[in-house]
Amino acid sequence: MKKICNFITRNMGVLVLAAALFSLFFPQLLGAVSTKAINPLLGVIMFGMGLTLSAEDFKVVFRRPKDMLIGCLAQFTIMPLLAWLLVRMFALSEGLAIGVILVGCCPGGTASNVITYLAKGDLALSVGMTTVSTILAPLLTPLLVWVFAGTLTQVDAPAMLLSIVYVVIAPIVCGLLCQKYLPRLTKSVVDYLPSFSSLMIMFVVGIIISHNAEKLLAGGLMIIIVVALHNLGGLLIGYLVGRILRLPRAKCTAISIEVGMQNSGLASSLAVMHFAVFPLAAIPGAIFSVWHNISGSIVARLFSRRLEGKSC
Repeated sequence: MKKICNFITRNMGVLVLAAALFSLFFPQLLGAVSTKAINPLLGVIMFGMGLTLSAEDFKVVFRRPKDMLIGCLAQFTIMPLLAWLLVRMFALSEGLAIGVILVGCCPGGTASNVITYLAKGDLALSVGMTTVSTILAPLLTPLLVWVFAGTLTQVDAPAMLLSIVYVVIAPIVCGLLCQKYLPRLTKSVVDYLPSFSSLMIMFVVGIIISHNAEKLLAGGLMIIIVVALHNLGGLLIGYLVGRILRLPRAKCTAISIEVGMQNSGLASSLAVMHFAVFPLAAIPGAIFSVWHNISGSIVARLFSRRLEGKSC
């Protein structure tokens, strides 16, 4: 069983891509599943994140405040600004523009921790950044979406805040409580959580692609290019931030991956809940989920070949 789970985790990018392509050309299967299922699936992923967090993950936040400040500032400035610039450069329609901005304003994704580990980056910094950005998301994500997308459509920031609390924060807290009061049960399942989360991401991507397959086949190339540029730009600029600040290579790697890999499932969920009048708003998050796992795997291989301890 563990071999199967390890296979799923190692090949997450390929499997998510396969799910996306299958849903694109055979949308009938998952097209029957309502997009309302995205929220519970994302909640399950966040619950798993709560099960894997430890006291040490929170301690590192206070032990390394400078690193956390640098990382989170990079997270919540680079990606939103880059999203806004790409939306303007490519003159995207309102729905797609909102979707790209949503991705840019979301916190770091949990897959970034796995990619950082494979890239031999600073795993403690990666986990700490994911934790802090997720905790800050209920406040910063609605605020940033309002700033960057407020001219495109009405943004109900308070309602978005509550949605993030329900879909992200509450499941994480439940996971932490389960870890504390049911330690044996938690320990027995923790090794399977990365692969389980990968499967949930596959379902989320498949549902969104299935519901928008026709539109994607008709003209999805531009949004794929925008999503790829968004992700690659975040990876590159995140790394350059570390280099400019003369941080060790491991920290540069962690910041690069944390900035470039977003919680795109949350972006799709928020699009479905708060921008239903723009069906295309959920597509950038789904495509980002596919692309950043592929690019992340490639980046991990490139970084892992560099000498450990080498400065940026």
